[in-house]
Amino acid sequence: LGTAGALVIYFWRDWLQVVQTLWNSIKEGEVRKGTDEWVNWLVIIGTIPAGLIGVFLQTPLEDLFASPLIAATFLVVNGSLLFLGESLRRRSEARFHASSAKEREAYFRPLSSLSWKEAVIVGLAQALALIPGISRSGSTMVAGLGVRLTHADAARFSFLLGTPIIFAAALLKVPALFHQSTSTLLLIFAGIVLSGIAAYLSVKFLTKYFEKGRLDPFAYYCWAGGLVSLGILIFVLHTHA
Repeated sequence: LGTAGALVIYFWRDWLQVVQTLWNSIKEGEVRKGTDEWVNWLVIIGTIPAGLIGVFLQTPLEDLFASPLIAATFLVVNGSLLFLGESLRRRSEARFHASSAKEREAYFRPLSSLSWKEAVIVGLAQALALIPGISRSGSTMVAGLGVRLTHADAARFSFLLGTPIIFAAALLKVPALFHQSTSTLLLIFAGIVLSGIAAYLSVKFLTKYFEKGRLDPFAYYCWAGGLVSLGILIFVLHTHA
């Protein structure tokens, strides 16, 4: 709930526009590609794949991959996906255009130019996060770069896609709160507030960072964290064998 709340607060203008433009497009009975209405429908369309997969496969996937060793392994895999996505984007960019700044800018596409099929592809990438160790924002950003969005647009689209999914997942946990003691509820509330603050600051930093930054540092972080975790887990398993 804290993370979902932070995303809604940070992107409140975007979500207000989503509601307004969706209502307008429904009233008018048409959606023109390249408009704000089209972008907002892309957000809705891109959310559907991960939502459906989460409803039907979340529990089986959690049961299948419920192991710290597997999570650490997929953290390394996640780092490789981030590195590969960034490398392929830079290679494609270099092949696609000449050296002038104007032609380099022409390589990237605005978010409003995506087709609904491309939105579904990015949405499917979000479903990879059901596997422990795979980053939701990382996988959707790599998919966004794959359809030639800028880092900034890929990050924005990723966060917008993630908000309904994170919010829905949080709501599913709400019934369990009614069975907790008052002291436990206070601790949970404090955790929600702190996680919301941390998420807000993280989103603010990342949206600014990806105006010019790249995915490589996050790949190195995932590799380091995954490999260290694997080493510790293997050592512990070996000593207790």
